[in-house]
Amino acid sequence: MPHIKVIIPAYNEADSIPLVIGDIPALVNEIIVVSNNSTDATVENARNAGATVLSESRKGYGYACLKGMAYVAEQNEKADIIVFLDGDYSDYPEELTKIIQPILDNKVDFVIGARVKTLREKGSMTIPQIFGNWLATTLMRFMFKSKFTDLGPFRAIKYTKLLDLNMEDKTYGWTVEMQLKVLKQKISYTEIPVNYRNRIGVSKVSGTVKGAVFAGFKILGWIFKYGFKK
Repeated sequence: MPHIKVIIPAYNEADSIPLVIGDIPALVNEIIVVSNNSTDATVENARNAGATVLSESRKGYGYACLKGMAYVAEQNEKADIIVFLDGDYSDYPEELTKIIQPILDNKVDFVIGARVKTLREKGSMTIPQIFGNWLATTLMRFMFKSKFTDLGPFRAIKYTKLLDLNMEDKTYGWTVEMQLKVLKQKISYTEIPVNYRNRIGVSKVSGTVKGAVFAGFKILGWIFKYGFKK
């Protein structure tokens, strides 16, 4: 089996993080939780559940992901596959096996867990989230001939390909930046339908008007930036 590491950005996810870690399949070599200024027991609970815990004081989803990547780069044993997963228990961590399977089969280099309507729990995605996903993926389809249908955070990628992307977004644009760069670099990809449930706690992005608007601007900004970039 390849060496697999999971990176989980987390901000005040004390109640959910042990459940997330506990449901991750045993084939994963290391679970890395990056606490992004958590003020509750996220760090303690994640460590007690068996995860490697890092701290990132700069607030932002992208900052947390980049912190996890920097840690992986420092290790003697390099990863073969990196999986990104949220810490709110909205995804089903046990589905990691089907997320990585297309990579294990050497069919593609990048996989998105697509939160399809038939597998989503009622209320698990807000109306702004659903509309934002539709708008972003529709624009990507017209501008880049993309086949993406979702910007889902549950995703896996070959480590070498992840490094090639030279990720830079520090906040809400992380997921769409990754997908746009995958398209630009013609990295092979696919989507796997996944189950999705109501998160534990309140979302820091879709749960506030400010967060939803800011995330929307960031996502559209990346799309148009790459749309006019040669």
